[in-house]
Amino acid sequence: MTNDSDSLLREVDDELRRDQLEKLWKRYNGVILGAAFLIVASVWGYKFMEGRRIAAAEAAGSEYATALKFDSDKKPDDASKAFAAIAAAGPKGYAALAKLHIAGDDLKAGKKAEALAAYEALANDSSSDDLLKSFAQLQAASVRMGDADFTELQNRLTPLSGDSSPFKISAREMLGIAAYKAGKYDEARKYLEPLLIDPNAARGIQERVKIVMAGIAQAELAKAAPDVEAKPAEVKPAEAKTAPVAEPETKAEPQTNAAPDKK
Repeated sequence: MTNDSDSLLREVDDELRRDQLEKLWKRYNGVILGAAFLIVASVWGYKFMEGRRIAAAEAAGSEYATALKFDSDKKPDDASKAFAAIAAAGPKGYAALAKLHIAGDDLKAGKKAEALAAYEALANDSSSDDLLKSFAQLQAASVRMGDADFTELQNRLTPLSGDSSPFKISAREMLGIAAYKAGKYDEARKYLEPLLIDPNAARGIQERVKIVMAGIAQAELAKAAPDVEAKPAEVKPAEAKTAPVAEPETKAEPQTNAAPDKK
């Protein structure tokens, strides 16, 4: 009897649930179907856009490779047009690479102002890749090395010289050279000396550091040496040794008053 009662209760509960579900479906079937459609459409749209992005990236990669081939084949006009097209309409990553290449060509051609403007624009572009932004910032500082004072270069390069920066070695070398040019030898030594024992520093960098360190040592020695002006040697006059003056020799003149010989 107990089993029959439990079975009856379960059937009643199931029937109530079905009634409730039917009422909910009748009331909210539009909302449920709309939500399901939105989910399916979102997934499809994401897949579609991802496919387009991948296709665009592949096309841009092919165009960038073609531009590099023009450049290596010494076809500057074709390379310039190809890089300009990628910079104008390519995906962000390839567009940034193309702009860096164009800026490098401007720098080689002596167009420092154009190159600096391009590097600084990339360095300040919040949508660019962090690695490309840091590289552009380093290049901008390199362009300014010959003209800027130490404070400007310090402001440009200090954010790149931290331990987590991928360009810390180059940034520290440039900071050391800038400090050396400004006569801040202790500051220069602080940046340069660690590079001599840094296993990640290239040999070329270490050779340049050795040259600068030798220049620092020479400048400090010159500064520490007494400032002595060359004076002509004083020559004491030799004591005069006077020889006795020789009297003039006198020749005996014939006596005119002598008596003539008598014959």
